[in-house]
Amino acid sequence: MTIDRKDLPEYSKAQLALRNGQDKPAIWVAYLGLIYDVSKSRLWKNGMHYEHWAGQDLTHELADAPHSQSVFQRFDVVGRLV
Repeated sequence: MTIDRKDLPEYSKAQLALRNGQDKPAIWVAYLGLIYDVSKSRLWKNGMHYEHWAGQDLTHELADAPHSQSVFQRFDVVGRLV
């Protein structure tokens, strides 16, 4: 499925940071400019996934992950990072 970025709401890094599983109930992460809602994932419970915290851009962290970017296909895109 192709996502039309221009139709997505825009969020700043500060707004993304509030969706860390602590400050608000939503748990979001960004990857390659898109913001994903990972709230339903048991692996992101309480806003932490191994040594990674939610509310951040994880683009540069993926190289250290034991999985590929295809993992993001499991989650809903809720916006784009500006």
